[in-house]
Amino acid sequence: MKQHGIVAAIVIFALIIVGMFTFAFLKKSEINSEVPTPSLPTDTTTPYDNITRIDAKHFFINGTHTLVGEILMPTPCDLLNWESMVAESLPEQVTVAYSVVNNTESCIQTITPQRFVVTFNASAGADIKATLNGRAVELNLVPAAPGETPENYEFSPKG
Repeated sequence: MKQHGIVAAIVIFALIIVGMFTFAFLKKSEINSEVPTPSLPTDTTTPYDNITRIDAKHFFINGTHTLVGEILMPTPCDLLNWESMVAESLPEQVTVAYSVVNNTESCIQTITPQRFVVTFNASAGADIKATLNGRAVELNLVPAAPGETPENYEFSPKG
């Protein structure tokens, strides 16, 4: 009778040991399956990334700044929008935020100039910066000649 008790105890002990190893194996497999695989970086380039500088004629008349110019867009389907934001500081910090809207699925790839006329009120010494689709770009302001006004300014394409 004692032998049956000892055999039963050994079998129960062996089952507990096998159960522990099985449990450890299953947990290890579960942890390995939860390890995130490194994802490849997604392509976040846009057709507007090559636009790093915006040239504009700068007029300052009676406390009003006017920026007149054009940006070369990759397609004629690109619509250029802008908004000027003047921060109250000395001197004022002005950000001209340009954005591009293109809702077409496909469009001919022809470089097309998009003209803009941005107007805002600020002091003569205002610091003016620009962004394009949220990305900072260089703003090259060319001062207007004496007597020149935004109304009589003609765009002259570069040759």
